[in-house]
Amino acid sequence: MLRLRFVIWLLICLPGTAHAEVPQDLFGALDHGPRAVVTDVVDGDTVVLDNGREVRLVGIQAPKLPLGRPGFEKWPLADASKAALEKLVLGRTVTLAYGGARVDRYNRLLAHLFTEDGTWIQGRLLGDGMARVYSFPDNRALVHEMLAREGHAREARDGIWALPYYVVLDTEASAAHVDRFALVEGRVLETARVRGRTFLNFGPDWRTDFTIAISAKNWKSFAAQGISHEDYAGRRVRVRGWLKSRNGPMIDVTHPEQIEVLTQ
Repeated sequence: MLRLRFVIWLLICLPGTAHAEVPQDLFGALDHGPRAVVTDVVDGDTVVLDNGREVRLVGIQAPKLPLGRPGFEKWPLADASKAALEKLVLGRTVTLAYGGARVDRYNRLLAHLFTEDGTWIQGRLLGDGMARVYSFPDNRALVHEMLAREGHAREARDGIWALPYYVVLDTEASAAHVDRFALVEGRVLETARVRGRTFLNFGPDWRTDFTIAISAKNWKSFAAQGISHEDYAGRRVRVRGWLKSRNGPMIDVTHPEQIEVLTQ
């Protein structure tokens, strides 16, 4: 606890230390975990610690490397994002902090990383345009702060945002990018509830036009925040997720932070 307070003091009091734009309550939103040395960097969002544990930097998605997967095509800037993470953490002591589920199905730790000078690694990568926000319903801590970092980089066209591969799609273009993680912007034409599922429709024909779908189970997190499906009607929004082909292009949304309302 004393060390935690000291790091927060550094963030608040020392000019230019650890990216002073980090909010003062950043650490308070997370459970403070152990310290370890990073001995290897797997890709732009995964590292290995000196205790042998692999850590997936929760909340972000960096450009992907093949990593031995047959037929997998390297994403643009994958090598650069890995190099950026190496520069930040390789051989350095980091503190792990948790904001939700701590282990994934591959037994990787799911953590936010902070270096000894207080630098928040997820925030730095997002701010430099070396990753996108990629959140999950069981790991939503600091997502709004991460979206803000990503937004600044996107507006400045830094890193990945300068490349067509990562461009924010309009709803018509989304059909050509099925089976990819994407950001899609458009205006919600109408909303509907069908057998417990919520649908946000972006065109007059739900059989072919882009749609957001939210299951009854996942809608509970929306309702918990006082959100009604009607709140999205007529709004221009940005949604992120994996594009699937299901009565036209569709993104299944599992938690509110996947949808950013752009206009009232």
